[in-house]
Amino acid sequence: MLNEKYFTISEIHDAYDRKEFTPTELTLDTLKAVKASQHNAYLSTLEDRAMAAAKSAEKIIAEHGKVPREKFPLLGIPLAIKDNLVIDGVRTTCASKMLENYVSPYTGTAVERLEKAGAVFIGKANMDEFAMGGSNENSAFGLVDHPTHPGYVPGGSSGGSATAVRARLCVAALGSDTGGSVRQPASYCGVVGLKPSYGLVSRYGLVAFASSLDQIGPLTNSVADAAILLGAMGGHDPKDSTSSPYALPDFTAELRKPMDWKGLRVGIPKEYFVDGFDPAVLSEVRAAIAWVEKQGAKLVDISLPNTPYAVSVYYIVAVSEASSNLARFDGVRFGVRPPDAMQVEDIADFFKRVRSNFGPEVKRRIILGTFALSSGYYDAYYRKACQVRRMIKDDFDRVFRECDVILGPVSPSTAFKHGEKNADPLKMYLNDILTIPCNLAGLPGMSVPCGTDNLGLPIGLQVIAPMFRDDLVLKVGHAFEKGYPTADRDQVKGKEV
Repeated sequence: MLNEKYFTISEIHDAYDRKEFTPTELTLDTLKAVKASQHNAYLSTLEDRAMAAAKSAEKIIAEHGKVPREKFPLLGIPLAIKDNLVIDGVRTTCASKMLENYVSPYTGTAVERLEKAGAVFIGKANMDEFAMGGSNENSAFGLVDHPTHPGYVPGGSSGGSATAVRARLCVAALGSDTGGSVRQPASYCGVVGLKPSYGLVSRYGLVAFASSLDQIGPLTNSVADAAILLGAMGGHDPKDSTSSPYALPDFTAELRKPMDWKGLRVGIPKEYFVDGFDPAVLSEVRAAIAWVEKQGAKLVDISLPNTPYAVSVYYIVAVSEASSNLARFDGVRFGVRPPDAMQVEDIADFFKRVRSNFGPEVKRRIILGTFALSSGYYDAYYRKACQVRRMIKDDFDRVFRECDVILGPVSPSTAFKHGEKNADPLKMYLNDILTIPCNLAGLPGMSVPCGTDNLGLPIGLQVIAPMFRDDLVLKVGHAFEKGYPTADRDQVKGKEV
């Protein structure tokens, strides 16, 4: 590929300035790589839209003599978009037969802002159906293969986005994170994955799974790139009632300032280091934390006692909201209308035939959510889960009076083989035990590569900070990425911004 020497946005922009290649050449090369790939990371490509954006980028560069990075921070940069983010005139399937032929009449806010920043959309990335899954084996259009270890899962539900970034099928990608669906695949694939604070990025144009948990986030080759994408797409949006009026700082400018490790208090939660986790994960994460301490940071032992209940709370709150959100896919408002459904006389039979197009995991969660919200069970399940959710948030509020950031693993294990956990959904759900608390509390969290296991499978270090301290998450992650020696990443840790 043309950009085989360059991994990050800054490196590619420098190459544009040196006239090594053009946005059109890079776009064509990327599209060619996507077509030749066996990973199944993309569900569709946007060739006409991509080429038009690339040609527009070339004109802007010609007018200015170089890339005007302040105005167009993503000019000519190929991006993948998870297929639950809508783009006008483009098919959005959510990797489901239910939306196989749905074409959106509008573009979501985050995607629209990236396009205005000069991004080139290469295509829609594969995912777990309706973002429900942690392995990317639940797509109606085939599973996604791990970018470096064939036969292993890339994580989910944003596995297509993570694979596309690591396999060099784009420079960066967008995913969505409801319970870890950006951070977990980032950890499995060895890339950076950021889940922003809830409300920092507009959800307008994101097909809802669980509205109080969903958040759009970037997957990138460097922390600096994640900062660029967050700065371009974040900020208040009147179209989203959950969008925060919080004024965004200049994330990229913050990364240019030197990191003061000696003034940093780092919380180490005992619940994130327990028996039953992969020893290689714990070993690599402990080594990363020891390095942080060596730089002068103060380690603080903390406890998040309600962490063990996070999975139970999540799988009541999330499935309840999913049951409500997915009710619209009934063949009348949204969804397919199979020919056999149009022949029935009974409306119940019509709905049954339409909604049978959901996959097994989606059906499982709809049934669980409907049960949790049903008469006689609402107080026992949903209300109680919301109360424990508040206790989990209170845990974080308390410990953040003692520390500035929290460090720990992203997942209890590295990537596993295809089919290994399909027979036991609960075992699959437990993979999210360390990422779910962030979503329940609305906090920013990020996965940064910190090593590998004995098979060479990547391991991620999770950085968590108080709400709307995304700048601190990025700053700590960037300083760690630049200083910590890790053999996993062939990206040479990117360039300084």
